[in-house]
Amino acid sequence: MRLLFNFIYLIGTLVFLLACANQQSSEFVVTSPSGNISLQFQLGDEGAPLYSVQYKGNALIQSSAMGFEFKDQPPLEKGLELVQKKVKSIKETWVMPWGEERNVLNFCNEMVVRLRETEAPQRCLNIYFRAYDDGIAFRYELPEQSGFKELEIMEEKTEFCLTGDHTCWWIPGDWDSYEHLYNTTKFSEIDALSKRNHPSLAQSYIPENAVNTPMTMRTAEGMHLSFHEANLTDYAGMTLRVDAEHLKMQTALVASDRLGYKVKRSLPFKTPWRMVQICPDAAGLIASKLILNLNEPNKLGDVSWFKPKKYVGIWWEMHLEKSGWDMAGGKHGATTENAKAYIDFAATNNIGGVLVEGWNTGWEHWIGFDDREGVFDFVTPYPDYDLEEVVRYAKEKGVEMIMHHETSAAPRTYDQQLEAAYGLMQRLGVHAVKTGYVGKIIPNGEYHHGQWMVNHYRRVLETAARYEIAVNVHEPIMATGIRRTLPNAVSREGLRGQEFNAWSSDGGNPPEHLSIVAFTRMLAGPIDFTPGVFNIKLDPYKPNNQVNTTLAQQLALYVVIYSPIQMACDLIENYENQPAFQFIRDVGVDWEQSLVLNGEVGDFVTIARQERGTGNWFVGGITDENSRSLTINFSFLKDGREYDGVVYRDRDDAHWRDNPESIVIEKMIVDKSMSQTFRLAPGGGVAMSLIVKE
Repeated sequence: MRLLFNFIYLIGTLVFLLACANQQSSEFVVTSPSGNISLQFQLGDEGAPLYSVQYKGNALIQSSAMGFEFKDQPPLEKGLELVQKKVKSIKETWVMPWGEERNVLNFCNEMVVRLRETEAPQRCLNIYFRAYDDGIAFRYELPEQSGFKELEIMEEKTEFCLTGDHTCWWIPGDWDSYEHLYNTTKFSEIDALSKRNHPSLAQSYIPENAVNTPMTMRTAEGMHLSFHEANLTDYAGMTLRVDAEHLKMQTALVASDRLGYKVKRSLPFKTPWRMVQICPDAAGLIASKLILNLNEPNKLGDVSWFKPKKYVGIWWEMHLEKSGWDMAGGKHGATTENAKAYIDFAATNNIGGVLVEGWNTGWEHWIGFDDREGVFDFVTPYPDYDLEEVVRYAKEKGVEMIMHHETSAAPRTYDQQLEAAYGLMQRLGVHAVKTGYVGKIIPNGEYHHGQWMVNHYRRVLETAARYEIAVNVHEPIMATGIRRTLPNAVSREGLRGQEFNAWSSDGGNPPEHLSIVAFTRMLAGPIDFTPGVFNIKLDPYKPNNQVNTTLAQQLALYVVIYSPIQMACDLIENYENQPAFQFIRDVGVDWEQSLVLNGEVGDFVTIARQERGTGNWFVGGITDENSRSLTINFSFLKDGREYDGVVYRDRDDAHWRDNPESIVIEKMIVDKSMSQTFRLAPGGGVAMSLIVKE
């Protein structure tokens, strides 16, 4: 009997221990609302924090390390114990004041683990994990604690351990520029160091084999992952260091060589979110709103003083060398007369804004000079540009002016003039500015993507908001969703843009460029790409350059590449007597909803967007260097309604190099029961306007 009792007791004890083990294991897992994505956290043998990610039970990210290296104190990466764990669900719908869609669902499950070192000084670390149906995210919190009030981070040691040698679309981890062509390789073949010393970049610094984000991958099974960060606030930008041998990446923060650290923060603080979009198809990456949902709600309230718009301007003519930015060269573009010509064109053609570059003094010394401090004056126009008269004339015509501030990468000079420059804009009733940061950052040892510049970009944005000014940043830090919190962050560059077609020595942007951009850079946020070139061969200004798309693709880009401000960038004389320009007159810029109809990274994409306030739809489809047929199913249209459709498509003989301007314009009546197949030429596209039929 005693043996039986002991046996039963032993069995009961084992069952209890197994149950406790299972319960303990389940406490460290957070699952997406659908149950498809799970994020597991555990403490390793030495108390090291580890996480992993699964999709429908299959591993996507294997057990990966987390932690920090600090200056003047030990790393925080092991010797930790669990103090507390909390789980909650977040579900809300919020409204975008402008954007790809009006209503955004924020739905996830969140787990917070509170950790503490088991030995002195018993530092504390909190980690927030979120699981969405379209990806996962986590961030660190260094809470207030005794013993130290400030930290200097030398490196964040977050790993992403992959499950295979995935196909990747990447640009090098340049600390100063995102203006590189995307590469398509296996993960094990990533070689960022081979991209050093790019001849067409005004600034570039690639210190190690790392990639910039967003960085997109496709697994052998067809799953799509994109790695990025959200809510980058008072922290260094993140690159991802590549360990090709072990198929893993680790965060590699942009440093301040001048100050000798990566990040300096007072406690308490939270890091940006490290996020991975997870989708079974490429289209889901574009549809995802993960990055926005990881940012705080709108802090500005009503921003109706900013109106999404199309614009033209004095810009492309400089890249064609028809005119120049400065007066000394003898062909100054920013004259009162020229500005009024653009205003007249905008007023006649349903274009809401005009940008003028080169209006202010200082352009004679803005590039190629080491000492650029104090070069630009952001309130004083050149003698041949009557700023007050131009703004008055634009208002009379119902057109808004867009100010331009090129800092020449001397941000301290810009900081000193911010209040005066924005005060002038407010007095003139100008509500938008395009800023630029061409060149190496002054002071030496700072980089465009380091903490010091991240804080500068944010300071500009917050100052602009006080003056009711929307900001379009060129040479920026990458977008990380702050437009939700500060919706005056309306657009930015942050990629190899249209201007490279006009002056780069390497043949410009290849036909595949934008079919990659849509699934990489565009995942971060709106892009001021400046589409709309009609004179594809750039005659007679640039006989050795051209735009490597068809005219139909230039139209399609107004739908495919999202921005609440869209430039018709070509010379206004190139739009005269062009029937295809009607699409630019008609196309919306602010959307009720957006649908990704199909797409594969680097090959093609088709997007349909419904305009806010009108119910009209616009469709754009683009392809790479390969001709292909795309079928558009119009089931997204409203029941019982017909639409006056106009199709702008490649003619049968169109080709991005041989016959790029060959286009067909056709009218048709469309309803939701229909579908239509279109042939896209090499480097081609198709654009459609679907206007609600009265």
